[in-house]
Amino acid sequence: MYQAISSPLYAAIDLGSNSFHMLVVRHVDGSVQTMAKIKRKVRLAAGLDENNLLGQEAMQRGWDCLSLFAERLQDIPPENIKIVGTATLRTANNVDTFLTKANAILGHNIDVICGEEEAATIYRGVAHTSGGSGRRLVVDIGGASTELIIGEGFEARALTSLKMGCVTWLESHFKDRQLNSINFNNAIESAKQTLQPILQQYTDIGWDICVGASGTVQALQEIMLAQGMDEVITLTKLRRLQKQAMRADHLEELEIEGLTLERALVFPSGLSILIAVFELLEIESMTLAGGALREGIVYEMVEELKQDDIRARTINSTQARYQIDVAYGLQVAAMAKKLAATCQPDWLPEPHALILLDSVTKLHELGLAIDFKKGGEHSAYLIQNLELPGFTRAQKHLLAELARRYRDHLTSLPEQHALSATSAKRVLRILRLAVLLTHRRSPDLEPTIRLSSDEDRLTLIVEAGWLDKNPLTAAELEIESNRQSDIGWPLEVIER
Repeated sequence: MYQAISSPLYAAIDLGSNSFHMLVVRHVDGSVQTMAKIKRKVRLAAGLDENNLLGQEAMQRGWDCLSLFAERLQDIPPENIKIVGTATLRTANNVDTFLTKANAILGHNIDVICGEEEAATIYRGVAHTSGGSGRRLVVDIGGASTELIIGEGFEARALTSLKMGCVTWLESHFKDRQLNSINFNNAIESAKQTLQPILQQYTDIGWDICVGASGTVQALQEIMLAQGMDEVITLTKLRRLQKQAMRADHLEELEIEGLTLERALVFPSGLSILIAVFELLEIESMTLAGGALREGIVYEMVEELKQDDIRARTINSTQARYQIDVAYGLQVAAMAKKLAATCQPDWLPEPHALILLDSVTKLHELGLAIDFKKGGEHSAYLIQNLELPGFTRAQKHLLAELARRYRDHLTSLPEQHALSATSAKRVLRILRLAVLLTHRRSPDLEPTIRLSSDEDRLTLIVEAGWLDKNPLTAAELEIESNRQSDIGWPLEVIER
């Protein structure tokens, strides 16, 4: 009798200064699949007194939370569990009192890591879950510390952990719970003073992209999306949200569209720190990272997951899980690349356009694992809802909408923020042509083609005589020409 063997579970627990988190995953098909996320607001940092002693109430909140985590840990091999404590446990002078009971509750030892190790682990989590090439600056605002890292690929070049966080800044600068310009300015200036010693080093190294990996950045993105903005964080948007926050006189009255009640208490202090980071380091824009400390812990435990190209690993894993025809995906990708290359050099000027085109060619048949008739709809649903490390939320949304339209009925794309509207439309047009021209699923049966572009007017040039020999493809190309032309995207198919 056949007995299925489950892939092993891994657990990463982060005892943060604001919240305790537990992440449970399993390693499957070259990627990690999240099985559980448990979070409790403990606010450990708020329990530190002027002598850096943790109060009994704060410790009890922590122990109560760990009692919940302990039940789940019983299901996981001990070697697949890692528990770390961060800034508040580094600071507390009576940390041994907390750890003795906490270790007994969990049945595992807690590793209180230094600031530099925390920063390195955060960077590893970002590197394993976020796409993008070049040098990246990572900013993680925690409850009692803020980590700043510059790295490239999997290698960090600068690691810094600063003693400021959304809980400690709440107690230092918003203790009276007033949301006024005095408190905000004091919080921002104090954060700038804390950042000042690293300014020269980080400016000298420089970076190409900036990502945020914290609850503050997560909250900001949720607010911006709820208010109809795109997911890119800028200083202008941060200042706009500061003004929204200051419409309330007191923290208890704070209401901002998209801000959860759970996050409201520490939002102004986290926002102040981020404004200081943006202004002092002259950051133009920031996006949300796909992971941070907990993900870094997990990827450190699963040795097989070390790979340079995060997007490639994600696509390979998804293809394996859903039994996508990999060879055909490569064929469609090659055809799409060929079509794009024959257009005007600046027809797809955005670097991410070709990356997203290549990605959707390899994932467009994802929905066939469910059903053929509504394959596009199923592909869109899965792409939108799967965890796809290396792709931002906006990129996932666009990939989903492209996959929804890879065949049959053609409609204009909805508003999206991954590419310009023009580039997104052009990616869709190439995707549909690439799928149509490869429908026999053999490179040997493809025609010799070239795609000529004049702004949005496309001419598909097919080798002479090929259409007569392939009447089904010829008929499909005629239908496609009419579909694209009917919605204002002129397409002509000729032989030459």
